[in-house]
This record gives sequence, C-alpha cells and structure tokens, in this order.
Amino acid sequence: MATNEKQTHGSSKRKAVIKAVVFLCFILAAIYVVRFTQVREFVTADALGRLLDRAGIWAPVAYMFVYAAGVCIFLPGTVLTGLGAAIFGPYWGFLYVWIGAMIGSSAAFLIGRTLGREFASSIIGDRLRRYDEAIEKNGFATVLYLRLVYFPFTPMNFGMGLTKVKFMDYFLGTGLGIIVGTFIFTFFIGTAKEVWVSGNWFELISFKVFFSIGLFIFSFFIPRIIKKVRGEGAKGSTIGS
Repeated sequence: MATNEKQTHGSSKRKAVIKAVVFLCFILAAIYVVRFTQVREFVTADALGRLLDRAGIWAPVAYMFVYAAGVCIFLPGTVLTGLGAAIFGPYWGFLYVWIGAMIGSSAAFLIGRTLGREFASSIIGDRLRRYDEAIEKNGFATVLYLRLVYFPFTPMNFGMGLTKVKFMDYFLGTGLGIIVGTFIFTFFIGTAKEVWVSGNWFELISFKVFFSIGLFIFSFFIPRIIKKVRGEGAKGSTIGS
C-alpha cells in the first residue's frame, strides 16, 4: 500500500516537473521570438493596418486575436494598445483593446495554471504557502489592486496562474482593474490621431484634447493615489483594532 502511494506521488511529481519544464521553455521561446526574430516588424501601424485591411469586416476580430497572442508572447502592451487606438479611434479602440487584453491575460493565466501550478505548489515553504492561501481568500481584491497600480501586465498574467487565486476572481479583478488605464491611454492616442488626420490644428485647443491630455497625466498618479488610500486604510484598521 505504502509502495503504491510512493509510486503515485513520484509519478505526480515527475508530471509536475515535466509541465514546469514545458512552461519554462514556452516563456523562453516567447521572449526569444519577440527579441531576436522579425516578429516586431509585423507589430507596426503599417503592417497591422495592411493585415486589418485584408481582414475587412473581420478587422476587429483579427486585431483582438493579434492583441491576445501578443500578450502571451510578451509583446509590449503599450505598443499594441497604441496601435489599436490609432487604427480604430478612442472609443472602439478602447473596446477592442480591452477585449483583446482580457482574452490574452486569461489565456496566459490558464497556461501558467496548467503547466506551472503543480510544481510551484510542491516547492513553496510554509511561509509562502500562507501568502498563497491569503491570495486565494482575497483574490479579487489582490488582483484589482495590482492592476490599478500598473503591476507589469504579462508577468502578472502568468504569475497569478501559479498561485491559488480562483480564475473568476482573477478575471473580474483584471477586467475591472484595467478599464481606467486602458480607456485613458486609448482616448489620448485616439484623440491625437483624429486631430492629426483631420489636419485641423485648431482642434488642439478643444475641450476633448485638453480632457484627453488631463486624463493621460492623471494616469501617472493613479498608482500613487491607490497606494496612499490603501496605506491610510491599513492605518485606520490598525487604530480601530
């Protein structure tokens, strides 16, 4: 009986290690493809514009697919977001960017969960295990906070998959947490592109332009505001106790 249990445990551990190796190879391959191949040449306004022209009415779907795939292979999210805003405008661009980001972040999370979670759980000590359990209990709040303070997007997608956080907590926390930053960035880029294309430079002093600039500047202060509010909340709870 004990022998069977040892064999089962050993087999499970080997599977976990194999999955972890596959996961590591995937990460390294994705980084290599982005840094040392011609993939970056295809992620430009001209290249993506030609692709979307060929896609016709399916252009939004094609863009969201490209965005989701880009998230999984570590393409810079700001580049993909800026291109989406420039091509589709501030409002439709925001929608397509948000959907593409949600698909990509969910896929990256599931890759991390499927390939790396077993191995991660087998090597963490008691102290890290307590943090892991705390993340599971407060998954939505943890993910939301990290998204609002602009924690690196793609590493967090894969990293959260290695924790015990529930997928739905991760999905909802991500969806809500990236709305503000995504809207501000796409609105700013999309508005600037509209003025550039129109050639009407008097629009540079319009309310819409000033509003987009104000939002863009405000976005840099969001992490600081969130951290300050969180810090004051922690102090208040300590005093109350």
